[in-house]
Amino acid sequence: MYEIVNELKIPLIDERVYEKANFSTGAAIARVVFKFEEDESVIRGFLGLAEYFHTVVIKVKDQFYIPHATILFQLLSS
Repeated sequence: MYEIVNELKIPLIDERVYEKANFSTGAAIARVVFKFEEDESVIRGFLGLAEYFHTVVIKVKDQFYIPHATILFQLLSS
């Protein structure tokens, strides 16, 4: 994930950037969930949304989020 984020030059907010942050997922009207099962194209598609919407990727524990307006994109690893 980190290699692809650096390759695409997408800002990533994770525990290296903040010590503790609150992140509310309840305000989203729509939630789109991507499930990563060892296929890199899922990660590239997920990160492509951050690139398209010119936004950041937020990492909380082992989950990644892309907030955009009232939509929350989430990447889960299974």
